[in-house]
Amino acid sequence: MQNRERRENAVLASPLVLFLVAILGFPVILSVIYGFSETSFTTLTSPKFNGLDNFRRVLADQDFWQAVSFSLRFGVICAVAQCVLGLFLAVYLAPLIRRHGWMVAILIIPMIVAPAMMGLMYRLVLHEFAGPIPYYMYALFGWSPSFLNAQNVFTTVVVAETLQWTPFAFLLFLTAYQSIPQDLREAAAVDGTRPWRMFRKIELPLMAPTLFVALFIRFIDGFRVFDNIYTLVGAGPGGATTSMSIYIYEAFLRQGDIGRALAAAILLFGSAFLLLALAQLFMRRAT
Repeated sequence: MQNRERRENAVLASPLVLFLVAILGFPVILSVIYGFSETSFTTLTSPKFNGLDNFRRVLADQDFWQAVSFSLRFGVICAVAQCVLGLFLAVYLAPLIRRHGWMVAILIIPMIVAPAMMGLMYRLVLHEFAGPIPYYMYALFGWSPSFLNAQNVFTTVVVAETLQWTPFAFLLFLTAYQSIPQDLREAAAVDGTRPWRMFRKIELPLMAPTLFVALFIRFIDGFRVFDNIYTLVGAGPGGATTSMSIYIYEAFLRQGDIGRALAAAILLFGSAFLLLALAQLFMRRAT
């Protein structure tokens, strides 16, 4: 009986597997071939195998390690900031949202806007000479910082990313918070448990799996960030905002070094796969 069910499952899953192999398999194989070859736009049809030379050039490139450093810092800071703010908003606004559910639609508006459009919007309002925010800050206080210079650009892109994607964490935490059985809260209140202690001892532990998932998703999204930063400030002054994705884009389309770009992409994919495997291992041990 079990063997029959396994065969039926295999037959039912085979169209999806074949579709994924056809759609994803060929680009992946081609990327691996180019990653181990000396390839440019003029030699796409005849790549010359050069072993690990592309990977050695990537690992010896200071710009690559700067991009890795930026992506790690950006991913960690944004993930923590978004989850802390999202958790605070979910818990603080839960009673109000319970009475006025339409408030959720307003709170998630930043998440609906395309990241590239959000980057263009921030580029417009923060422009040193034409932006309204620097203009009014100078008019009111006689001083305005340069939001996109080398000293402030990292903080600017972190704030922009956090403002856009905090609603995502907010939605996850609000769902998890509202799914906690009300009986637990009522029993704790009868025992005289104060709200802060109830949150630390009952509600937060029950929301811990959601918190971990949100942190992981937001870190991965921040680590591979491209469109909103690229439209806001590009690679930044002195390459200060060059993420891994921007590094690969610059090497591929701007410099035409396809082999090096795809070698960096393979390293990025490998690191993301390793992080996913570690996250799954951690979740299994936690449960």
